[in-house]
Amino acid sequence: MKHTAVVTVKGNNPVIHADYPDGDVIRAGDVYYMLCSTLHFLPGGVILRSYNLVDWEIGGYVFDAFEGTEEARMTNERSNYGCGMWAGSLRFHKGKYYVSFAAKDTEKTYFYSADRVEGPWQGSCIDTYFHHGSLFFDDDDRVYLIFGHCELWIQELLPDLSGRKPGGLQRKLLTEREDVWLGYEGSHFYKIHGKYYLFTVHWPRTGTARRTQLCFSADSLEGEFTGGPVFDDDLGFGNNGVAQGGIVEANDGSWYSMLMQDRGAAGRAPVLVPVTWQEGRPVFGKEGKTPQPIQTTDNRPYYEYEPLYCSDDFSYGTDEAGHCRLKKPWQWNHEPSPGLWEIIGGNLRITTGKLCTNVTQAVNTLTQRMFFPKSNVRVTLDASDLNEGDYAGICALQGCYSMLAVTRELSRYYLVLVERENTEKNRNTRVPDYMPGVVTEKISLVSPLVRLKLEADFSKGADTVHFHYREPREGGRWRRVGKGYRLHFGLDHFAGCRFGLAVYATKKAGGSAAFRNFKYEVS
Repeated sequence: MKHTAVVTVKGNNPVIHADYPDGDVIRAGDVYYMLCSTLHFLPGGVILRSYNLVDWEIGGYVFDAFEGTEEARMTNERSNYGCGMWAGSLRFHKGKYYVSFAAKDTEKTYFYSADRVEGPWQGSCIDTYFHHGSLFFDDDDRVYLIFGHCELWIQELLPDLSGRKPGGLQRKLLTEREDVWLGYEGSHFYKIHGKYYLFTVHWPRTGTARRTQLCFSADSLEGEFTGGPVFDDDLGFGNNGVAQGGIVEANDGSWYSMLMQDRGAAGRAPVLVPVTWQEGRPVFGKEGKTPQPIQTTDNRPYYEYEPLYCSDDFSYGTDEAGHCRLKKPWQWNHEPSPGLWEIIGGNLRITTGKLCTNVTQAVNTLTQRMFFPKSNVRVTLDASDLNEGDYAGICALQGCYSMLAVTRELSRYYLVLVERENTEKNRNTRVPDYMPGVVTEKISLVSPLVRLKLEADFSKGADTVHFHYREPREGGRWRRVGKGYRLHFGLDHFAGCRFGLAVYATKKAGGSAAFRNFKYEVS
C-alpha cells in the first residue's frame, strides 16, 4: 500500500534559495526531476531530484565538458562566460530520458539521452541554433522542437534527433505583437487531454512592466494557437516577475508550475505555483498570487535529501577509471585542466598554467552557488608554493568581482583585497576578461598559511559580501578586510554570484596553492 503525507512549506517560496534558473520539471513514477541552466559552469546540465516538488537535491549532470572550444577551455585569452548551456528541455519518453538545449556561442543545438538520470548520457548536436527549445514527443512518436524569440516556431525532427525531418512539419506558431522589453521566449510545450499547450514568457513595457507567464493552446499542431497572460505576480520582491517555466502533474492528479524569479545578485530562483484547470485553461496560483505557504503531497516523506551546497575536507578516492569525482555541488568556472589540479592529503591543490590579469581568467576556479538570505564559507589556504606575482584565495565570482587573496612579492607574503569596479556598463555588457582589478587593501602576513572567510548577505536587497582572515597563531581572531563589496547580477556572466576558490599567475606559471577544511553555512 502506498503511503503519502502532506508536507507544508511555510514561507519557502522560492523553493530553492539559489541560482537554479530556467527549470524544466518532469515526473517519472514517484520522482520529480528538474533540469536547470548551467551556462559556462562544468559539469553542466544539472538535474535536480525531488519527491515533493519542494525539497531538492542534485541527481546528476548531463555532460562533463562542452565542445572543447577555446572559449570553454579559456585558452588564447578567450572565455564563454554567460554562454554555454541555456534554457534546456527535459523529457521522459518510453523509458528513456532526453535533454536538449541550444548554445548561442557555438550556434548549435544539443541532444542527450540516457536510461538513468545519473547517466551515462549519450550526446549529439546539429548545426542549427534553436533558441530556448522545448522537446516534444507526440502520441504517434513523432518528435518536435518548439523554439524561438519573439517568433515561436515548431520544427519536426528526425526520430533519432539527428536533424530536421525532410518534409516534416515546420511552421510559425506565434508572433509577438505587443510593445515589450523582452518578447516571447522560454517555450514549454505539452499535450494534455488531447489538446496542445504552449507556455511562454514576455516582458511588456506597459501594465505591471515585469516578466509575465503566458499560455496558448490549439486543438492540433496545424491549428491556431490562442491565449494570453495566465500569471503576473512578483512575490512582493522588487516587481521581479515570477514567470518562465512549464507544468507537471503530481501523483495525486494535482498540477504545479515551476517558474523562476530574479533575486538580485543571488541569481534566478525556482518558485512553485499550483495550477488548476477551468474549461481547459490553466489557472495559476490563488487569486492570481503565489501562495504562501505552498502545500504539496510527498511521495517519500521520510527521504533525507542531500543539501545543494557542501562543506569539504577534500578526502576523496577515485572511480574505476581513476578519476576523482568531487561532491555534486562543486562546479568549475570553465572546462578544467586535469593536470593542474589534484586532491592529495586532504588538500585541493591548484597549479597555474598560464598568465592572467585577474581572477576571471583563472583556469580551475572551483565554485559553489551562494544561497540567500545569508551564506558564508571558510577555508584554510596554504600559499607557500606560490610564485612571485601569483594570487590565491577566495572570491565572489562575477564579472565585477571581489577577491581576498594571498600574493607573493619579493619572497614576502601579503593579503590583498582585489576588486573590479561595478559599473552599469560592466554589468550589462561583456567585460573583457583581461580588464584588471584594483588592490584596495594590502596586509603583510607573518605566514603563508591563513584562514579566509567570505560572508554573503542578500537579505532585504543587501547583495553584499564581506571578507575576513585569521592567522594561525594562538589566540588569533577574525579580522575584517575592507568595508564590504556590493554585488550585482550582470548580463556578462548571466549567473548568480558564486563562492570561488582560485589561483592565478601574473608573472610566471607553475606556482600552486592548497585549500583545505572548507566549511559552508547557510542562515
